[in-house]
Amino acid sequence: MGSGKVGGTLTARFRELGHDVSVANSRGPDSLRPLADQTGARASTVKEAAENSDLVVLAIPTRAIRELPPQPFNGKILVDANNYYEERDGEIEPIVDRAITSSRWVADHFPGARVVKAFNNISAQHLGRYGKPKGDHNRIALPVAGDDADAKQVVEGLVDELGFDPVDAGTLDASWRQQPGTPVHLTDLDATGLRQHLTA
Repeated sequence: MGSGKVGGTLTARFRELGHDVSVANSRGPDSLRPLADQTGARASTVKEAAENSDLVVLAIPTRAIRELPPQPFNGKILVDANNYYEERDGEIEPIVDRAITSSRWVADHFPGARVVKAFNNISAQHLGRYGKPKGDHNRIALPVAGDDADAKQVVEGLVDELGFDPVDAGTLDASWRQQPGTPVHLTDLDATGLRQHLTA
């Protein structure tokens, strides 16, 4: 969900890896033809993409999540790749007040989905270009947070497939540690450094 920098990058990379990918946005399938033609992904509606996928990545402004119907996402692994920015997304009171993390807010909107936080602490450019083979000493690590252990394992597998070391970053309530303004955001750390910075 989303065809911007992160959504477009993940669409291209997952297709390169041989995954069956649908891409959707708020403007509809016709606006996605260039990306679909370039990557081999299917241009879909939000409902179609959600219902026909095992895993969905949300790469849209946080404010736009309120416009998505929860039902098509029931039972899906839902990867929250978003970052909340008040100046862009407006005031979402429980997030601004730090009563809950932005990912917990997402999970509350999609109560039937298995929400995992990932891909939000790396730039789209680095996500697309800096993947390395497993064992490479220059491999960047990415945090993966969530409450569902099996869903996290699936997402960690995708992180690894993309060329990054997955690091368990705890629950959704701990996912604030990988948000903007924290020591791990946009820092391209290795696994050891990422674990250290998550606790900083």
